Amino acid sequence: MFFDPANFRHPAFRQGMIDTLKVAPGIWAWGLMTGVAMVQAGLSPAMATLMTLVIYGGSAQLAAIPLLAAGAPAWVILATAFCVNLRFAVFSLHLRQYMMAWPRWQRLSIGYFIADLNYVQFVHAHPQSSDNSEGQRSEMAYLSGNCFLNWIGWQVTGLIGIVLAAQVPLQWGLGFAGVLALVGILCSLSQTRLRVVSLAVAGAAAVAAYGLPLRLNILVAIAASVAVCLVLEQTSLANNEATS
Repeated sequence: MFFDPANFRHPAFRQGMIDTLKVAPGIWAWGLMTGVAMVQAGLSPAMATLMTLVIYGGSAQLAAIPLLAAGAPAWVILATAFCVNLRFAVFSLHLRQYMMAWPRWQRLSIGYFIADLNYVQFVHAHPQSSDNSEGQRSEMAYLSGNCFLNWIGWQVTGLIGIVLAAQVPLQWGLGFAGVLALVGILCSLSQTRLRVVSLAVAGAAAVAAYGLPLRLNILVAIAASVAVCLVLEQTSLANNEATS
């Protein structure tokens, strides 16, 4: 999507970049902390750089790092990363109405470049998909600018963190900066009662299962949150059908 010159020239591309700047400090802190964490967990600088460039998934990287350091089986690492990234399946279903007008290569590139806050800012700027070519071009240009600056910021700060990993003391609290970035994302997404319940259940389950080996409490938290929310959603649908 970034390789289409029409996107760079469109005013919406600049607007997408401007909106990304509003949340950039948190993303930069998160990227810096992730770069430091990868090297301090035992990954070589070359492997950490490759992981940053190829995976480009902060939450998946942070979930996999302690498992790699602990020598967890590959299936546990893959399952954890898969569960952590399940939210993108929901994002994809929602974005389908916006993206189907574009070639497959652009849709595939969006799948790599889009992150949580890109999705949030995009649907806020474009709550309804356009049915004409000019509106669709504006949507794509906005998303391209939004994702582009986010990707650049993540990669630069991640690489800086990798380079400085040996020099930055853990006492500086970069991990806490990353936690603050995640809290900001959670707050921006917690806009409905069901999402708040999901957050509360996942947090309680993660704490309750903290003693499990290989950070399996992450999987327990995800499973508990999904199960509870599915039950609540089905109950709500049944109640609505009964009253209608």
